Amino acid sequence: MSAQPGSLPSQSTRTQADRADASIYLHGAASGLVGALTVALWFLYLDFSRGHMLYTPTVLGTVLFYGGGETSSLAPSLGVSALFTVVHASVFVIIGIAAARLLDLFEHRINVVLAVILLFVILGFAFLAFAMTFSALPREALSLPDVLFGNVLAAVTMVAHLFRARPPREVDRPAP
Repeated sequence: MSAQPGSLPSQSTRTQADRADASIYLHGAASGLVGALTVALWFLYLDFSRGHMLYTPTVLGTVLFYGGGETSSLAPSLGVSALFTVVHASVFVIIGIAAARLLDLFEHRINVVLAVILLFVILGFAFLAFAMTFSALPREALSLPDVLFGNVLAAVTMVAHLFRARPPREVDRPAP
């Protein structure tokens, strides 16, 4: 049920639209958490395979919260890793919400491949912004192939989540 042109939407239409919007935000947040978990597991695997558990989140957290310093001899820190993980997950939640909103705006006009590429580019720019802001990132902490592969994994899992469990649109939203 949509409103007539030039008229205000009814209360029930607005309530349905508000619920649909909330569903999109929750869906995007969940997608962001899926992406954050994917990247975290990827780097946990890399750290484990190299014999340095929690090295990557410790280094990134140290750079983010303390401005860097000597990181090659850093001992893993559960506290710094946990703080970094909260920030990391929060950034991914924001990206997930933005991706869900974009997907909702484009409805069926976007295909999965384009969505993966778009999300990969967004994740790449987000990491690049972080790396440029905190130029003290040591080269041994993160290699470009590891970061690119982690971003591809995150983009694929986030898009898969966004398309698989996409909330239905039951209401035509009035134009802004």
